[in-house]
Amino acid sequence: MAPPARSPPGRAAQGRSARHEGLRDRRLAHPGPERGAHTGPSPVDRARPGSKHHLIVDRHGTPLAVTLTGGNRHDVTQLTPLLEAIPRIRGLRGRPRHRPGRLFADRGYDYDKYRRILRTRGITPKIARRGVPHGSGLGKTRWVIERTFAWLHQFKRLRTRYEIRADLHLGLLQLACNIICLRRLRTSF
Repeated sequence: MAPPARSPPGRAAQGRSARHEGLRDRRLAHPGPERGAHTGPSPVDRARPGSKHHLIVDRHGTPLAVTLTGGNRHDVTQLTPLLEAIPRIRGLRGRPRHRPGRLFADRGYDYDKYRRILRTRGITPKIARRGVPHGSGLGKTRWVIERTFAWLHQFKRLRTRYEIRADLHLGLLQLACNIICLRRLRTSF
């Protein structure tokens, strides 16, 4: 009985390394799309890319508008796009209401520039000041947005972003907002 045929010693190792070398080159050639659009360093863990959900809700926690950005974007940069994305609300008579009367926000939005923008649009800003103790009473209204984020993150696909394409993740985010609105409608009737 003859011993099994062996390949020359350098060929097996050479084939394996060539296979791994191709993977390494492919990973380095396209570093951006690997993580996907609208991702950035997470504020919690800088080594991992992440996304941030920006949301504006009414007083009952019903989502009115939502946007998606990279994890390293500041919240205040999305204030104006969120206000512009609020759909018109049909009332009984007169012009449809397009903007809220008041806007409650935490200390991350405490900039005079954005307070002026809100006032020129006819919105009264109720934004907590930095460096002031928590006696503003904002905690009594902030739980509404936190509860809506908890509703959103019950959908596992939104808690951890698995999609590389930002349009797919945004579509799932909007679908989750629609489901929350549907549940709110069912409970109100």
